[in-house]
Amino acid sequence: MTEQELPKRRLFALVLAVVLGMSPWFSATVVARPLLQSLADGDQASAAWLTIAVQLGFVAGSIISALFQLSDRWSTHRFAAASALAAAAATSALLIPQLTIGSVLALRFFTGAALAGVYPPGIKIAAGWTVGRRGLAIGILVAGTTLASAVPHLLAAVTPENEWRGVLALAALCALSGALLFAFVVTEGPFQAPSAPFRFSAIRDVVRNRGVRLSTAGYLGHMWELYAMWSSVGLFFTWVGQERGLPIWAGPLLAFLTVGAGAIGCVITGEFGDRVGRSTSTIVPMAISASCCVLIGLVASGPLPLLIVVAMIWGTSIVADSAQFSASVTETADRDYVGTAVTLQTAAGFLLTLVTIQLVPWLSNAWGWRFAYMPLALGPLAGIVAMRRMRLLETPRR
Repeated sequence: MTEQELPKRRLFALVLAVVLGMSPWFSATVVARPLLQSLADGDQASAAWLTIAVQLGFVAGSIISALFQLSDRWSTHRFAAASALAAAAATSALLIPQLTIGSVLALRFFTGAALAGVYPPGIKIAAGWTVGRRGLAIGILVAGTTLASAVPHLLAAVTPENEWRGVLALAALCALSGALLFAFVVTEGPFQAPSAPFRFSAIRDVVRNRGVRLSTAGYLGHMWELYAMWSSVGLFFTWVGQERGLPIWAGPLLAFLTVGAGAIGCVITGEFGDRVGRSTSTIVPMAISASCCVLIGLVASGPLPLLIVVAMIWGTSIVADSAQFSASVTETADRDYVGTAVTLQTAAGFLLTLVTIQLVPWLSNAWGWRFAYMPLALGPLAGIVAMRRMRLLETPRR
């Protein structure tokens, strides 16, 4: 089967499986307040840890997957199915009465570890079905994941707090549906390498690959900014709503629109990246998002339409380059260990987010929201430097 003969339904099934499988990620974050109130030892100061625990789990799961090369040694779609099923089980367990804060954080950690077996394998499967339009395929995949990250903000706007259990149950059901799709519908493509044998030197070879290193460096600059914004934009717009006297639902709705706008950027940049190369298709969005880091706080007190426009541009550009870093790794890594290379890249990026997720709330308390996002511009600026060097490797390849 050639790439031109690839049915679009295969890509649709893969995107749907990843979106449903990743739905537990922010499920507890959007219901943090009522969830913590239901615990005997709940503390609202622990709300941030509901997100951090998932990030920690994702990093731990990614490292284990990379060390043992799980997504390259096992059937990729079955590995993703088992991982999504584990995430569904951990999310369902949050509905057990009389949990402690420790058990809740442990379940969130386990959820993150399970999701490390959903997203990177999904990218590997997308790469296995495409060659010439790989950036677009992975871009569509990341677009779906972006929408999945935005939906919790919408749920927060329309769901009464006393129905928080329904939100968690729905997230668990979605993950279960994703597991079934991975198990019975999604399959590996014709361009995907067969399962590779385990060898310790594989990780060393992946790290020594200059293209993988530069792509990962660019990805780190991107991740310095991305989750810091995604995890705090709801708080930012809550502050904006209070300052302007907007309805209580306005803040979550604006956060949903801002994060969800990234789906458009992922698809556009995916098409763009396949034509002009990964370096250019990442440098442009990073330059735009770095500018928005500086502008968003400065326009917060200005005309509301101007603030919304800047927020939409930021939301579109901040994640638009994400798929291109993954596509770059799949194109430069050893074909037999693409899954390990992608997993190492995502593990490094999510490890960095543990710092920036806590940085923005701290800066908002110290400097105020008008200046809290400005230091995030340092990440994409560093990413631009890395991807300019990556361009030297891309030219002969094109």
